[in-house]
Amino acid sequence: MDGPMMTTSNGVHFQESIQEQPLFGGAIRCTFPLRFKDVSIIREVPNNQEVFADLNRDESIIVELLEMKHEVSNQESALWFLQDLANEQDASQDLVVERLNSIPLNEVPYLSQSTAVTTAVGKMRVSKGRQGAEARNVIQVYLGNIRLPNVNTDILITLYEPLVISELSHSAASVGAGETVPAVAAGCLPAAEIFRLILATFRVLDWSLFGV
Repeated sequence: MDGPMMTTSNGVHFQESIQEQPLFGGAIRCTFPLRFKDVSIIREVPNNQEVFADLNRDESIIVELLEMKHEVSNQESALWFLQDLANEQDASQDLVVERLNSIPLNEVPYLSQSTAVTTAVGKMRVSKGRQGAEARNVIQVYLGNIRLPNVNTDILITLYEPLVISELSHSAASVGAGETVPAVAAGCLPAAEIFRLILATFRVLDWSLFGV
């Protein structure tokens, strides 16, 4: 799936190169645009995470491996993780949940029948790094939870898309303050389509990653 042309789910064409990316030493693979670069080249990333970012648009993708939250039901898991993320970012009061979905297995063809996949999409106001509340940006968050009960693991896929950049944010220097340029206007694949692509191509190749 490496090439200059990408067609979205509604038939719109984009001149954007995509490529299957190896994660966690190649144990997991999925596909997303080449403009997202491996963040571990410039800063330390926890061993249970893979982080990619497009600094020109301040968008980022995080794939994270967590011990499975058995107390959370499959149907509520993506919402639970989205609310937990908002709490960690001191953004729980600003969180607006827009969509919740259980993903049918035909849309995640590389995952097994025992896998439950749910997604949650919402908006929140968060600051970059250690900046204070006065520098909060409005961001769209796409969160997917792939549950692997056979290896006691919750996989989180989180895609961050800034919508409004505060003039006090560190991001303003590279992206500009105010409303961000929509992906379509910038000739980029929209975040919602990138999120769908990641899920549709997500596959586990080496189960020893999970200690089995």
